Amino acid sequence: MRLSRRKLVIGGVLGGGALIVGYWFAHERDRLGDRTLFSTHPGDVGLNGWVKLAGDGRVVVAVPRAEMGQGVHTALAQLVAEEMDARWSDVRVETPPESNVYRNVEILLDGLPFSPEQTGMMVDGARWAVGKVMGVLGVAATGGSTSVRDAWHPMRLAGASARELLLRAAARKSGLPQSELKTADGEVRGRGGRVVARFGELVDALGDLTPLADVPLKRPANFTIIGTPASRLDLDDKVTGRAVFGIDVRPPGLLFAAVRNCPTFGGSLQQATPPAGGLPPGIRKIVPLPTAVAVVGDNWWRAQQFLKAGLDIAWDEGPNAALSSDALWRAYETLAATSDRKESRVSGDAALLARPGRRIEAVYRAPYLAHATMEPMNCTARLDDAGLTLWMPSQSSSLMRYVAAREADLPQDKVTVHTTFLGGGFGRRAEVDLVKQAVAVAKAMRGTPVQVLWSREEDMAHDFYRPMALARLSAVLPPDGASAAQDAIAWDAVLVGQSAGSQYTSRLLGIAEPGDPDPNSIENLPYGLGFHRLSTIVPRGPVPVGFWRSVGHSHTAFFDECFVDEIAHALGKDPLAMRRDLLRDKPRHRKVLDAAARGASWGTGLPAGSGRGIALRVSFGSIVAQVAEVMVESGAIRVKRVVCAIDCGPVVNPDIVRAQMESGIVYGLTAALHGEITISKGRVEQHQFDDYPVLRIDGMPAIETVIVHSDDAPLGGVGEPGTPPIAPAVANAVFAATGQRLRSLPLKLA
Repeated sequence: MRLSRRKLVIGGVLGGGALIVGYWFAHERDRLGDRTLFSTHPGDVGLNGWVKLAGDGRVVVAVPRAEMGQGVHTALAQLVAEEMDARWSDVRVETPPESNVYRNVEILLDGLPFSPEQTGMMVDGARWAVGKVMGVLGVAATGGSTSVRDAWHPMRLAGASARELLLRAAARKSGLPQSELKTADGEVRGRGGRVVARFGELVDALGDLTPLADVPLKRPANFTIIGTPASRLDLDDKVTGRAVFGIDVRPPGLLFAAVRNCPTFGGSLQQATPPAGGLPPGIRKIVPLPTAVAVVGDNWWRAQQFLKAGLDIAWDEGPNAALSSDALWRAYETLAATSDRKESRVSGDAALLARPGRRIEAVYRAPYLAHATMEPMNCTARLDDAGLTLWMPSQSSSLMRYVAAREADLPQDKVTVHTTFLGGGFGRRAEVDLVKQAVAVAKAMRGTPVQVLWSREEDMAHDFYRPMALARLSAVLPPDGASAAQDAIAWDAVLVGQSAGSQYTSRLLGIAEPGDPDPNSIENLPYGLGFHRLSTIVPRGPVPVGFWRSVGHSHTAFFDECFVDEIAHALGKDPLAMRRDLLRDKPRHRKVLDAAARGASWGTGLPAGSGRGIALRVSFGSIVAQVAEVMVESGAIRVKRVVCAIDCGPVVNPDIVRAQMESGIVYGLTAALHGEITISKGRVEQHQFDDYPVLRIDGMPAIETVIVHSDDAPLGGVGEPGTPPIAPAVANAVFAATGQRLRSLPLKLA
């Protein structure tokens, strides 16, 4: 489906288009997929669109989400294996073909401008309609901590349907009634536990049996794989070096392309002049691009060195050659002081703002941040008479296919996308800039595969950055002696910052930037307040911004949770006690907060120069609280220990949850202590890890993760929620240790 038609479909459904809704209802039964959908090798037999079985007993699960270290291949396979009663050692995973069956509906629902707790006809109707749109469009994408949430039902259903199919095959083969058979540990067993057949022995008995979609799912009390620390399916290949990342792809005849992009935002290429003597040995071609130049060679280093020293490149630096961070901050400060803003969240009694009482105010800042994925940005492409083939570490094969087809002027069925392992994603690999460049180079080198690979310097200077943001916060405090702080606090906030989602939509669809704030930047505070108002201003500017791990939560959590501490200090309250008071109507949140505080021994003594800080954030369906213990010595902040508590609802794999909390904390701590992209003369000043440092082993704190079980609660994500609370927890700990209130990131002592 071409994108122009998709836009019409979206408009039709959201406007009440009955035809598409009717189409979706008519085909909803196909979510399971038929037995021929999941591509099979000789000897393999499909059980439905998600599972196939090999004669040697291997159970192969279709996992349509990108593995970028978050453990999604393992977690999603556990959902199928649980319901199927497969033996875990028999389970393998493969990437399935493109199909609407494998769409990610949850990722689009997460982008709606509503808080999770919001309900009502408009909210429920929008969620329903967007769910149906996504069902028709069938976009496979990985992000927003949605993979397990989206797959929870369909992949469990696939496992249960496969189990039922195997029972029918075993009954056919053995002649026993199906009612006397059951599955366990990769086998079908009869009365007394007698083994009737191993799963692999039933391949020939499956015949033309049709999978059923109305099979019962297990009760959580009967789970044996879900909820256990099943071994990661991707680790063996990664440890042994067999894993194939994007930069490992080596199709026959591969050439390499190094790229230099215009250093200024909005600039373009004027001219790239080769040396008078012609191209040196090993250099095959110079490919001009609208805002860059690529050099194709027989190895990347040779191409890169020629790009640096062999070409005379002239740039048109464009209209933003004088842009600077200082100018942007001044503009943000001016915007925050204006009345031209949108009220994005309002609740409670506005009269409390005018009540006589103590008023506190603060301005918080967060800078642009780069993703700095460990694997450099890359895409390999080959264009020939058969079509276009891409190999790349991507978070959405569907979107990459669409953009590649558009750039190559091909129908989408002539484009094949092979998704490799990702050496870090964090939202950066949802962008399509590398696809565009790779297709342009492939067109210039028709018939030859070319790997476009950026240097770290190019990646740092041409990212889609986490937006810089400024928050002007004020609060009217309750009068002395008020019985309940939450009934009397009036909170008023103004948030200024670009919108990653708005820019991404503009880039992808080729439409004007909508200008709406990111939904996760304007989610309601979890605390009970007498009045809460959040006004937003979304400036447009030349700096490209995109999704960065935890998106808007990454900076708004810092603003909100530090200001909660400021209110507690002004009221003379312990920060933990203050939060508990504000959460008195939310027992799940309180339980998580208490678990973190208890694990960190909140309230006990610490050495001089040390302090503890606490923060809580609800994001991507999960509740996370963190306590940071810091030591300030010789003007340096050292984070010694972090205790993290999470309630993500049902837990698929506790080891993955812990690993993702640790990963999110490291990512967020890097940003809190070091991360800052600055701009001067229209270009980024940072180039490498020496001036954009990441957390090193000697700065790593001890991390303890407490999983707060809540099996009946809605499912939450774990890939991103560990990042938002760490910066405010550390900042609040610094205040406890020194009395200095740090309101700008990265955290720097005076």
